[in-house]
Amino acid sequence: MASSISHAVAALGLGAAFWKPRMARWVWIAGALCAMSPDVDVLGFPFGVRYGDFWGHRGFTHSLLIAAVLASIVALALARTSSLGIGRWPLFAYLFIATASHGVLDAMTNGGLGVAFFSPFDNNRYFLPWRPIRVSPVGVSRFFSPRGLSVLQNEFLWIWIPSIVFAILVLAVKRGMKPKPD
Repeated sequence: MASSISHAVAALGLGAAFWKPRMARWVWIAGALCAMSPDVDVLGFPFGVRYGDFWGHRGFTHSLLIAAVLASIVALALARTSSLGIGRWPLFAYLFIATASHGVLDAMTNGGLGVAFFSPFDNNRYFLPWRPIRVSPVGVSRFFSPRGLSVLQNEFLWIWIPSIVFAILVLAVKRGMKPKPD
């Protein structure tokens, strides 16, 4: 898996495509949390859930179906709050893409069993053909180690920099599309 920090960074970068000047901070926070949430499956390890099980790591919680369900629930919950500065459908789209990006990034890692994108309909696990991201250690103590630092350096190159560049390009295009005053 990519680290939770990098999943959040990717979600924030993707959020630039949905940015509006008065967009509430809650939208950004929700996008980052949605992007990190599929890794809730690691909580099953102490209870005997094995990595390759349906509920195991990179299983059902990493599916596109869960991304859609979570995005729907969070979008509905947020829509009940004060003005978010973003419409309901763009909010859903952002949260879905942020959540689904988790599986995409995990499918680009060099370890694990792949991602069950189509679970529960197809429980096969998939990787993308290009896998430059080093797999992150599971567990806080293992993450804060020399290996964890090496993973973060790799993620900076393959996730953080592309996310920042994407956000800058999208915001530049949006700025260029604004009507100019006469």
